[in-house]
Amino acid sequence: MRLGFVLDQTKCIGCHACTVACKSENDVPIGVFRTWVKYVEKGVFPDTRRHFAVLRCNQCDDAPCATICPTRALYRRPDGIVDFDSNACIGCKSCMQACPYDALYIDPSSHTAAKCNLCSHRVDRGLLPACEIVCPTQAIMSGDFDDPESPVAKIASREPVAVRKPDQGTLPKVFYVGADATLLDPRIDRDVSPMFTDPGDLKADVGPVREVYDAPHATPWGWKVWAYLWTKSIAAGVLMLAALFALTTRENPGLLPPAIALAFITITAALLVFDLKRPERFWLMLVRPNFRSWLVWGGYILGAFGAISAAWIAGELLHIEHTRAGFAIAILLGAAAAGYTAFLFNQAEGRDFWQSPKLLWHLLLEALVCGAAVLLLARCGPERALTVTFLASLALQTALIGAELVERQSNIDVRRASHAITKAPSFWAVVIVAGSLAPMGLLVARVAGGPPALALAASVLALAGALEYGRLWIVAGQKPRLS
Repeated sequence: MRLGFVLDQTKCIGCHACTVACKSENDVPIGVFRTWVKYVEKGVFPDTRRHFAVLRCNQCDDAPCATICPTRALYRRPDGIVDFDSNACIGCKSCMQACPYDALYIDPSSHTAAKCNLCSHRVDRGLLPACEIVCPTQAIMSGDFDDPESPVAKIASREPVAVRKPDQGTLPKVFYVGADATLLDPRIDRDVSPMFTDPGDLKADVGPVREVYDAPHATPWGWKVWAYLWTKSIAAGVLMLAALFALTTRENPGLLPPAIALAFITITAALLVFDLKRPERFWLMLVRPNFRSWLVWGGYILGAFGAISAAWIAGELLHIEHTRAGFAIAILLGAAAAGYTAFLFNQAEGRDFWQSPKLLWHLLLEALVCGAAVLLLARCGPERALTVTFLASLALQTALIGAELVERQSNIDVRRASHAITKAPSFWAVVIVAGSLAPMGLLVARVAGGPPALALAASVLALAGALEYGRLWIVAGQKPRLS
């Protein structure tokens, strides 16, 4: 059984009865929507026309929201409905980033995620969804697409139906009849500038398009997420480099590096927990984990990282000799802590800008840059080796940032996000000049025999540049509209 919808926009009159019925049936608060009607106007006066389409959760057969959800609060039922358990939701907002259709929201009353679930409570009693009941033109139809005799299956087989963003590969089960393409895919929308447009971006010359009515759209992740990227890079880099130098030089770096790593990984964990809308429920990730979610694996990695840092500190305090195996494990856990975020952001399928295959290497290099900078500021470790590592990592990271932002991008959303970064004055002033070029110059001078203060100044500047780039990267990735 595969329950879903057919929405016939040739019959829809844009009356919003479905939106009102949905709100009433499911007690949806003001300001958020499970189903809504979007309007666009096309053409030049007097040859204009208004188009509208009903938008909602697509009940995907391969639902990315269910994959990324760390507590299995979102799940696909045997009848094909993608449903949610508000009692299991921790409010991490990752489902909102994974959904390519902007179908999820955080309920302002319960602070948990919610969306259209095809009125599953009604379906369980043999009733039709509330929106279908009230539609005056019968433009909304639900049914089983696995039953060839059902009305929705017959329409889907004989009519020229469309789905939203088929290139995402989510296998949606909401099919549209007669809907305008600019409503189903916001990448074909108003104000498309030639600087963002490749010939393949637009399916046709759509002409002037103006959005005139839509639901509000949230930006789920803010300062706690980009701060987490920075603190995690510091923790991972410090532990990795300290353990690496201990292995290669056979000199114990002492208590300070693992103490710094433990402090910053604790801050990282605190940022993640307090970014949850239901932080008191964070423990649900441990008792009902979804092992498909990299949020869960990230939690385990950060926990193991904290444990090895604490073990290193305990060994120092108790004067226990460290083993080469212990240092090797610290290096591996440092790399895992730095890099797992690449796999997490890859699961945020709604944000095309975050899908770069270069992200893993960027995160590892950023950890080396931040770790070397902090160790130099702490005057801990072999100063020349740290300086050379710092310089090489910073040069590679700068080249990687440039490659990501100037090379041919995969689609218009990626280009829009890249443009949002490069047009920001702080990108050039803080990230490139102050955070990359100036530190490299200072480090070269230090390697050539300049005073130690040069490396310290480079460290401060590079750390500031890394923090600002993380902010720009998180903000820009969420700029393109999903619906």
